Amino acid sequence: MIGHPLLEVDRAPLAELLAMAAPMKGKAELGPQGRAEFDAMIAHTPAADDVTYEAATVGGIAGWWCRPAHARSTVLYLHGGAYVQGSAKAYCHLAGQIAARAQAAIFIPEYRLAPEHRFPAAFDDALAAFTASSATAIVGDSAGGGLALAILPFTNAKVAAVMSPWTDLALTSPSLTTRAEADPFLTTAALAHAAVMYLGDHDPRDPRVSPVYGSHAAPVLIHVGDAEVLLDDSLRYPNATVHVWEGMPHVFPSSLGRFQASALALDDLAAFVATA
Repeated sequence: MIGHPLLEVDRAPLAELLAMAAPMKGKAELGPQGRAEFDAMIAHTPAADDVTYEAATVGGIAGWWCRPAHARSTVLYLHGGAYVQGSAKAYCHLAGQIAARAQAAIFIPEYRLAPEHRFPAAFDDALAAFTASSATAIVGDSAGGGLALAILPFTNAKVAAVMSPWTDLALTSPSLTTRAEADPFLTTAALAHAAVMYLGDHDPRDPRVSPVYGSHAAPVLIHVGDAEVLLDDSLRYPNATVHVWEGMPHVFPSSLGRFQASALALDDLAAFVATA
């Protein structure tokens, strides 16, 4: 584990974020009803310069390309949203920030969401998009980070880089309790509800669902905040380099422009991806 202390410049914006988030914790709609609100939130990540966006279909899976002016490689990005929310278009700016930094063309597949499409729909779509895209690396956040690590053993990806991955849908990580008050966004109850919508009665310890129970060969980089209930989902994941950022919330790199830590984490993630 590599620890990062809270940057002085991030103290005030963090306090502001916590104050805004406190009244809403646990109240967000999780599932189809909350998709528009979730997309609007994640789309606030500022766009990168010199990146173009294009709707496309890869391997039979619709999605969006994020292309910097001089791409040297191809990367697959799997979006978050607890397997029940999120869209490729809403994530274009976050993925585009990594594309610009890594000088890589990034495809974001519109993998099928639960509860309309339960496991293995997301897994199958992600794997199909990876195979057809000729990607050399996989990136993802939250549930998309877990999905990236779930498909990793089934691909020839050279590296995977993820943010705050959800790696254990059996919900056994100690941080679900120890970080319950510190996390401004996620609750164990919400995660449990999403897991049921995605899995139905499928075994949550299946490595294709919860990669913390599996194995992998490619190098893995993880960035996670220490103020999130999924902290131990990162720390428990085997044989990975894990950066833990003091005070930072779930998928904090998406808060580019608010936190200096976000830019630093994105730079590191992109540099790692660029090695693929």
